[in-house]
Amino acid sequence: MGEAQRLRWVDIDVHRKTVYIQAEKDSNSRVLPISEQLLAMLNRMKKMNDNVFQAHKHGLGVTFTSLRNRTAIKLNNPRLKAIHLHTFRHWKATTEYHKTKDIVHVKEMLGHKSILSTMVYIHIEASLYHTGNDDYQCKIAKTIEEATNLIENGFEYITEIDGMRLFRKRK
Repeated sequence: MGEAQRLRWVDIDVHRKTVYIQAEKDSNSRVLPISEQLLAMLNRMKKMNDNVFQAHKHGLGVTFTSLRNRTAIKLNNPRLKAIHLHTFRHWKATTEYHKTKDIVHVKEMLGHKSILSTMVYIHIEASLYHTGNDDYQCKIAKTIEEATNLIENGFEYITEIDGMRLFRKRK
């Protein structure tokens, strides 16, 4: 919540589609990619001053809690009340680790200085996504265009053999 509170309009680079996150507590500052959809939503917001979000840290929490509770009532789903702002951070870390199996990448994304801090966020990955094996879908690219298309579709480059580029993606 503190990172969101400190977010300023100048921290958003619309051309590179990135956002600069100022470090909070004892974390590291970082630059993260953002989607076209998020950019469009941000561009629709009123720019009342330098900060993206106008509420104070306490106000953001109160606003979120109020909206969450109203949604839980409207959808008749009391489990929604268990969701907190920090829940989204845990979910992103868990899904990113599942996708990449790269704890260092997740550590950098979260801005942690220690992998021990990151472990707190990804501990549920094994129980949520337990499949018993690591199945991959494999593809071969013969041209730069084919390789680019595979990367855009979530495949990761593995190696090159006999002029063929090998890619894989988790099933």
